[in-house]
Amino acid sequence: MHFSIVHERQADGRWAAQVPELPQVVAYGATKDEATEKAELLALLALAEKRFRHGRA
Repeated sequence: MHFSIVHERQADGRWAAQVPELPQVVAYGATKDEATEKAELLALLALAEKRFRHGRA
């Protein structure tokens, strides 16, 4: 599965990374790369949980 990551700089300087295809996935980091890495990991965990619960992703 392919998903996109949308980035936004927060007022406090942190970066937010969100996966629109998985609304529950939002991650924050000190840098854009850090937020992206966290969002990728959370997306994989969300897909694994969905597969575990429903038998599919």
